[in-house]
Amino acid sequence: MIIERVISPGIAHFSYLVGSGKTAAVIDPRRDVDIYLDYAARHGVSITHIFETHRNEDYVIGSTELATLTGARIMHGHNFPFSYGEPVYEGDTFSFGNVTLSVLDTPGHTLESISLVLRDTAVSGIPIAVFTGDAVFAGDTGRTDFYGSDKTAEVSGILFDSIHEKILPLGENVILFPAHGAGSVCGTVIKDHPFTTTGYERRTSPDLQLDRQGFISRKTQQNHYYPPYFKKMEEFNQRGAPVLKRLPFLTAFSPQELASSLESYQILDIRSPTSFASGHIPGSFSIWRDGVASFSGWFLDYERPVLIVDDWSQYPDEILRTLIRIGYDNVKGYIAGGFNAWSRAGLPTGVTGAWPVQQLHHHLGGGEILVLDVRDAANRRLAGAIEGSMPVYVGELPGRTGLLSHDRHLACICDTGFKGSIAASILAREGFPYVTNILGGMAAWLMAGYPVIYPGEEK
Repeated sequence: MIIERVISPGIAHFSYLVGSGKTAAVIDPRRDVDIYLDYAARHGVSITHIFETHRNEDYVIGSTELATLTGARIMHGHNFPFSYGEPVYEGDTFSFGNVTLSVLDTPGHTLESISLVLRDTAVSGIPIAVFTGDAVFAGDTGRTDFYGSDKTAEVSGILFDSIHEKILPLGENVILFPAHGAGSVCGTVIKDHPFTTTGYERRTSPDLQLDRQGFISRKTQQNHYYPPYFKKMEEFNQRGAPVLKRLPFLTAFSPQELASSLESYQILDIRSPTSFASGHIPGSFSIWRDGVASFSGWFLDYERPVLIVDDWSQYPDEILRTLIRIGYDNVKGYIAGGFNAWSRAGLPTGVTGAWPVQQLHHHLGGGEILVLDVRDAANRRLAGAIEGSMPVYVGELPGRTGLLSHDRHLACICDTGFKGSIAASILAREGFPYVTNILGGMAAWLMAGYPVIYPGEEK
């Protein structure tokens, strides 16, 4: 029996190749599909089926891409009008050598969600594992807000029933393979466990300790952010994303070439917050390398071409793959030689401030500084906030800049200084002249022993 898990960092996505003998299936493939072809070649199997556990919201599924290259059949839940593939129903069973995958209807996260029960018929008919998609994660369950707040309670009840009537009864020792790990936006507090079981989750997951009404209540009280790129993912994953067949070729632009047509591009600066603050191409978005998957979809559009900037043009292929996974087929190239080449060319350079927390503390109280707290609401609630700070989640900042004064110094603070750099870049793009990112963020503020307030303590 073959089980290979593929991890896609940033979106914390898990996909799987499962098979036996000469055939295999892929479950929830990402869009750059070469890794599944490599695994299939290594194990000497042909990929004959592709299963989608649900219509994904946070990345472009690679089903049509992989099917084009392999001739595999695409299967997904029947309770949604997909424009491609074939519907499956509860009880449908597919064989790959000695391995079988049987379909369970497990709606809740989405109404067409399915789970796939794995058995090795050469040994027993007892389930070995279940691929749960976004129904159950390690320590968490899938979000239930995609159908609107008026439907959240109903959908949460449906998810509870799916988990307790379909997944948990499979047995205590069944290995649980979810579609996401820690850091995914499809859950709330997914644990960083590489593997888990149905029995372990039954005993330890906070959501699974609740009765039906308690589960519904917990789910309806959760607040999730909804990045604008989710709509694009839903469109792609309903009708099938454009087939690439290979990754786009990236062009190396000289600084002079870029400078002559700067307004035509979206500049994605993936350097560290300190590097960005000391100098950057005017109009750039500052999103650090490991944050590209999580935050690009909040700010980049799908029309204008994207150019990547780092220090020395290192590994642009890695960033290209990340962006392709969330539908950015408009990535055109990178700056040859990175930002260092731009600065050596003597071209116009933007600068934003960067302060340690001690400097921020020194300047507070005079009224000339407005602290923008760009963390998510949960972290502000749990870790406390600077008194008088204005909460604006970084993803929602572009729509809130009209509330800010161009005459006031804006100090951006987040958890550790990375999202603060995103915020500083957005404000600089909008023409705010006095912008500073607070290095180390609230983590540094707390370590320095400075005071915080908690919800309800504001004056």
